[in-house]
Amino acid sequence: MRAVQITRFGGPEVLDVVDLPDPDPVPGLGQRLYDVSSAGVNYADTHQEQALPVTAAGFGS
Repeated sequence: MRAVQITRFGGPEVLDVVDLPDPDPVPGLGQRLYDVSSAGVNYADTHQEQALPVTAAGFGS
């Protein structure tokens, strides 16, 4: 599986696309397992790697 991995703080240049082994998850009682074929990197992800707050303007303290 290909994944975007954040291993250090910085700007978008620290986002690394890596190949990882496919996980073999087993859902527990009352849980469901979904097959995800793609997922995006969003604004909050880019702030997390820069150690910045991700609250929207006007919200939070």
